[in-house]
Amino acid sequence: MKKRQLIFTMTLGVSFLISGCGNKSEDEHKNHQEQSSAKQEASHEGHENHLPNGDIQELTASMDVLPGFLEKQPDEIAAIYAEVPKYKELLESMPCFCGCGESAGHKDNYDCFVSENKEDGKIVWDDHGTKCGTCLEIAAISMSASADGKTPVEIRNMIDEKYKEGYAEPTPTPMPAS
Repeated sequence: MKKRQLIFTMTLGVSFLISGCGNKSEDEHKNHQEQSSAKQEASHEGHENHLPNGDIQELTASMDVLPGFLEKQPDEIAAIYAEVPKYKELLESMPCFCGCGESAGHKDNYDCFVSENKEDGKIVWDDHGTKCGTCLEIAAISMSASADGKTPVEIRNMIDEKYKEGYAEPTPTPMPAS
């Protein structure tokens, strides 16, 4: 029950912190890309990768080591990121409705937070979720419902219903097996 309350609290906190992705003006988006390019050129460590859409990817040793880009984020966002790898299978069966399927090539909600799980346990994190209330909310709702005993199919139906109007096209995520 405590885990469900924690995730529910994260959901509420996030909804007040972030309003969504894809709402930047063209000038803001261009400025962000220029800043990302400058940061990439300044980074000689090679642990961060800046994608064309402005997202940052960072490799860490394991799911227990959160990426550096979370250091300046609110605790609620870092808490969601910390839980996401534990719900990998579930979040890979949940679509995202923020438009990241087209803008970032994401296939599911898990991709908004983690780009890759390496065989040796390392994780390539994606900062897309730090900038998108829709991504954060879908993850938090899904994890909370799972902790509350809902099946992946029930959660998927709930997510599809909640985001069917007024949001971008969903990522091409197959329905979970029953």
